[in-house]
Amino acid sequence: MDPHLLEILVCPVTKTNLEYDRERNELISRAAGLAFPVRDGVPIMLVDEARALEDDEP
Repeated sequence: MDPHLLEILVCPVTKTNLEYDRERNELISRAAGLAFPVRDGVPIMLVDEARALEDDEP
């Protein structure tokens, strides 16, 4: 993930900063509780494509 791109991207729901999870190749919005996928280097910033962070819990 390009660090410059990460600096300018915000969550489409909350407009807050995102964190990049290298292991899962996702952009994380803690405020919205969503993880947005990154496919072929392209962030998919659609809520319908996002995964709920609660899915991480056992």
